Amino acid sequence: MKLAVIGDPVAHSLSPALHRSFLDAAGIAGEYHALLVPAGEGAGAIAHLRTQGYRGLNVTTPLKEEAFAACDRRDELALASGAVNTIVFEASETVGYNTDGIGALSAIAGALERPDVDGLRILVLGAGPTARASVAALIEGGASVRVWNRTAARAQMIVATSDARLWRPGEALDIIFSTLSPLADLPDHVQSACRDVEVLVDANYGPRATLGAALGREAIDGYGMLRAGARASFARFTG
Repeated sequence: MKLAVIGDPVAHSLSPALHRSFLDAAGIAGEYHALLVPAGEGAGAIAHLRTQGYRGLNVTTPLKEEAFAACDRRDELALASGAVNTIVFEASETVGYNTDGIGALSAIAGALERPDVDGLRILVLGAGPTARASVAALIEGGASVRVWNRTAARAQMIVATSDARLWRPGEALDIIFSTLSPLADLPDHVQSACRDVEVLVDANYGPRATLGAALGREAIDGYGMLRAGARASFARFTG
């Protein structure tokens, strides 16, 4: 079974190690590669890898929207977010899925040591593909979701197509979940909320998880999110 992750950057990705361990545990012979694919080249790379006998792909920044457009069919979370992070090459179709929401649910519930997110007050920082998938999954899980993005119009787009609401400084929160880029510049009122909230989760992991250090507080990194999303992807690859 040939699998890969595509995006830019990918050198830091732990997906190869995770999926190789899944292959070994399942007793499946296979290989998993990290392939650098810059923005704008996603559709061509996906079409090429299909011809090379790949079974499936994980898709990371900045290609999730390009992957969405390249698929013949998509699951509900991909449709809700306009983004695909998992591709399966079926006999006659390229099928897109989004497991970022599954990862976000797992990471947030795990951070609070509870089985679900029902009733939690969650602020999602960002408005990109990962944020949109996470918002959709968290709302489906029963959370009360607020959204903030430096470009307010992009946050408003999420609100217009979901049950999320724009965040108002001072609102009570149980958790803040950041999908922002490493070293993102946050205004003072957002920094203050991140310092005060009980639990702060950064979707980045490893050296890219810079939010906690920048704020001078503990933050949970995105490894748990990555692992849960990867397991869901692997289930798609293997059926």
